Amino acid sequence: MRTIILIFFFCTVWLTASAQSNNFLNDQKKNKRVREAYTSKEKFLKDTLSKCALTLDNIQIIITAFKEEKELDIWLKQGKDTSYKKIFTYGICDVSGNPGPKSELGDGQIPEGFYHIDRFNPTSDYYLSLGINYPNQADRLKNPNGNSGGDIFIHGNCVTIGCLPMTDDKIKEIYILALQARANGQNKIPVYIFPFRMTDENFKSFSKTYSSNTSLPGFWKSLKTGYDIFLKNKRELVVSNDKKGRYVIE
Repeated sequence: MRTIILIFFFCTVWLTASAQSNNFLNDQKKNKRVREAYTSKEKFLKDTLSKCALTLDNIQIIITAFKEEKELDIWLKQGKDTSYKKIFTYGICDVSGNPGPKSELGDGQIPEGFYHIDRFNPTSDYYLSLGINYPNQADRLKNPNGNSGGDIFIHGNCVTIGCLPMTDDKIKEIYILALQARANGQNKIPVYIFPFRMTDENFKSFSKTYSSNTSLPGFWKSLKTGYDIFLKNKRELVVSNDKKGRYVIE
């Protein structure tokens, strides 16, 4: 009897989660811009993914972005796969600020760190937008008495004061991929934002160039640890932080 009850419980939980995911996707598709995105991009995405043994209805996603190179990579896997594949690289249309993390409202900086998507906005002023959970706990700990700012997005158009603009055309593809992953049950889609592609050569070069900012080398070292582990394993990182807001990567 206990086994039957447990099976019933887990089936109920699964069906509820599945229904919620379907409702989320259907609610998004009620918006004209989301429907337009599917009309213009769904076939291209399905065809591209099929060549990589992937399907839209079972993907999970990780997004990595690089400020210096102005590039955003999309990594995908099927639900049961253990590692991700890099499928797309998009050009970031514009960037603002300088190498280094965002720390306060109005500084024009694009954040650097380990984040996730926390909002899907199909009625954005910038066509479609994906909200990033900046400031995260590490950001708040590093700036306990100040205003860290917020409202950082991956969005359409080609203007920015701290966001990642991708143009209206390319945000359609990125939005669909993230939306499908969310509908497939991936509630926290990782977004890892780096100052540059953190090869050993780049790390040495940028650390030397910005050596006058004494806080940057240590901060970038923690980002590079995550960068190296992710490229080696191609899996979602386990990220926490210490009491001073420094990232700890497992």
